[in-house]
Parts: sequence; structure tokens; C-alpha cells
Amino acid sequence: MSLLTLNNIEVVYDQVFLAVKGVSIELPEGGLVALLGANGAGKSTVLKSISGLLKPERGEVSRGEVLFDGRNILSMDAPERVRAGIVHCLEGRRVFGHLTPEENLIAATSMHGDRARVRDLVAQMFELFPRLKERAKAQAGYLSGGEQQMLAIARALMTEPRLIMLDEPSLGLAPFLVDEIFDIIRRINTEQKTAVLLVEQNAAAALDVAHSAYLLENGRVVMSGTAEVLRTNPDVQNAYLGGVGHVDYSQVKHYRRRKRWLA
Repeated sequence: MSLLTLNNIEVVYDQVFLAVKGVSIELPEGGLVALLGANGAGKSTVLKSISGLLKPERGEVSRGEVLFDGRNILSMDAPERVRAGIVHCLEGRRVFGHLTPEENLIAATSMHGDRARVRDLVAQMFELFPRLKERAKAQAGYLSGGEQQMLAIARALMTEPRLIMLDEPSLGLAPFLVDEIFDIIRRINTEQKTAVLLVEQNAAAALDVAHSAYLLENGRVVMSGTAEVLRTNPDVQNAYLGGVGHVDYSQVKHYRRRKRWLA
């Protein structure tokens, strides 16, 4: 059963610029789906169309529908979508630097009226992210980049979402921290049964954890399928996975023609 369905959505900024052009996506209950593509492909815009964060950037879904658990959510504002079970971790972490990790977590719990439940959730986050427990009383602005990313994900999970959307969680992190972050993403999906929609330029890492993926170029979906199908596709390998060995330059023109056709 699909938890999230995007049906042929178009997103316009300032009633002029068409950033997303007829994108359709399905994410099953408990699934882990990756959105791949270069800068400017429209990946973050797709996430914002789901979370309701287009309006502050003068954007709107001008066509299509966004269904969450069978309900069209386009008329709902962002807080309502959070209460419905959708949470969005924006690119760049955006933690409250003057607050401690514990205070950051509590700041996300205005929807919970039960203080005992809030304490239980904080304890769960510290169990899932032991580094945050060690730094629980430090100001979040002094945490490392990896620790801030863990805090951003933990803060999102405090809302007890059915769907968590992550925008570039590996951005600016050292390789060993990237591995740790993606292991946490896998655990959130498998242990907590939370559906994950992952936007990531590190295609290799994303395809290692995702069940399926969509490739966006210039605001359109140009390829979709299981993670294994995209991982073994020669176009994806050459454009996003660092190639597949020796490049036959006599075939480069043919490759570019083929990729233009896909787009």
C-alpha cells in the first residue's frame, strides 16, 4: 500500500518559473526511496511540495496532487502536515545553536501534551544517538557537523512521524561519518518502520540503503526502478557513480546523445 503518492505535480515559483514538471512518485508504507540528481534538478523542491514549505519561497504546486495515506494534503499548511505524520529535515541541519541537544529535542514536541511521553522520546533519541547523550548539555552550535546532522534527524523523529524526508544528510561530512549517518537511516527504516524519502547527491550511498529510486533531471523524472536497476544502469554509473572503468572516448558522443534522449 502506498503511503505517499505524487501524481503529475508541477511546481511554479513566482508564477513564472516552472521548477518541477509533471513528477509522479510512489513511496510504500515503511519504504525507503531515494531521489537522485544533480544540483538544480528539482529534488529539494519536490520535498518542499510534500512538507508544505514552498509558500515562504513564493512557490506553489500549480498542478497535480500529493496524496498522503490516501488524502490530498495540498490544502493543509506545514504544521498540519507534521501532525499528520510528515517531517522534513532541511539541507544544512539548521539546529538551534544556542540550545543544548536536549533542548533542541524538546523544542520539537509542542504537539505532545504528555510530558512523560516527551521524556521517553528524549531517552529513545539518546539511545539511538549515543553521541548526543554525551553532548546533551553542550550548546548545539559547538557540535561537529556529524553530530549536528544526528541532532537534526533526532529532532525530526521527536514528532513520531510516519514519513521522514531527508535533504542531503551527508552534505559536508567526512566519509566515516557518512557511513554512520546512512547506517542510522537504515535503522530508522527497519527498526522503527518509518518510511524514508531521501534526497542525496551521494548516489552510491543512497542506492546502498534505498529500496527504490527516482532520477530527476531538469525537473522531470527520467528514470525509476529498484535500487539495483539504477545501480547497474550504465547511464547512471557514468553520470552519478564515477563510471565503470576505462572510458572509450569514441563512444562519448553516442553516450551524450543517449542521455539527452533520457532527459
